[in-house]
Amino acid sequence: MEVRRSDSSHHSRFFRFSGLGVASQAPKAKTGGSITSHDIARLAQVSQATVSRVLRDDPKVSPRTRAHVLKILAETRYEPSAAARAFRGGRADSIGVVVARLSYQLYPAMLEAIGAQLARLGHRMIVWDSDHGGDAPAIRALRQGAVDGVILTAATAESAFLSEVPAEGAPVVLLNRTVDTYASDQVSSDNLDGGQRVAEYLVACGRKRIALIGGIPRASTIRNREQGFKNALNRLGVGLPPHYQFHSETFTHASGEFAVTRLLELASPPDAIFCVNDVLAVGAMDGARARGVRVPHDLWIVGYDDIEIASWGAYDLTTVRQPMEQMVGLAIELLLARIDQRDAPVTHKCLANELVIRSSTARQSLPAPDAPRQLKR
Repeated sequence: MEVRRSDSSHHSRFFRFSGLGVASQAPKAKTGGSITSHDIARLAQVSQATVSRVLRDDPKVSPRTRAHVLKILAETRYEPSAAARAFRGGRADSIGVVVARLSYQLYPAMLEAIGAQLARLGHRMIVWDSDHGGDAPAIRALRQGAVDGVILTAATAESAFLSEVPAEGAPVVLLNRTVDTYASDQVSSDNLDGGQRVAEYLVACGRKRIALIGGIPRASTIRNREQGFKNALNRLGVGLPPHYQFHSETFTHASGEFAVTRLLELASPPDAIFCVNDVLAVGAMDGARARGVRVPHDLWIVGYDDIEIASWGAYDLTTVRQPMEQMVGLAIELLLARIDQRDAPVTHKCLANELVIRSSTARQSLPAPDAPRQLKR
């Protein structure tokens, strides 16, 4: 895997040639230490076209010449560029991934799953961080053939990649977040239903004063989680008054601490809080404990995503789990199919999530349908 944040210098090239192996015969290293097929031709005393034929295993090259050129290639440890490989074989065998918020455990876990599945299929993964200008090099890599396709894991309608790369026929898949106005293959989990499940669970378990720690609705994931949660509360006759809603501009532990502090200062503080991701929820748990509020005795807290820390004993957080491995597998399958057939119909896949109940809600199961508290329909 290669991770690139910028490509403004020779240090950010997508691929590199290895160092020279025979000092007595090899040409002087060029900028960045690379060697070209023209250098190989000079050392072997053949034409550059002959070197190209050897590299693509052209049968027109005589066995003697082929052996000689291959010897020079081995001595110099030459590797053809990504563009050259793509030109000869039509493929770079590399997939680009644009990610954001690498500090949030969900995205490293997603990258690990993507990398493992691509490796099993014989593909390399190149990663760009969109928070540090990663859209631009990803666009160039796709246009130049350095990657065969791109997976976007954190796209929004404002993403530079989407404005620069037309959706029609593009080997691009949106994973995790969706953008309705971009007509590409997309894979997500049902965040609308996930938010609804949290609301139904809290109401069914007798919570009366339910609050929300949300965020900026630019991302489809956050927007849909909040909408599903609010819709379900309204349908169940509970509602969500404005003073029980806190929207954070960042999704950090500190933001969760700050938000829960404000909510607990209310004259009638909430007895349950839904946080739109697990880091906010963990911050809220720590903030509540710092004020002497016991979780779950005094306050229930629910998160979303089921990142690794959610299952740690110190938190044991009730949360909504996305089927990450399945989502990644579908995204890769759709992308490879799109690379092979650019004019195939666009596919959108939305997978079901799972409510994982832990001790931040007292490990209380959802009441059975015939229990005294029933969900209102």
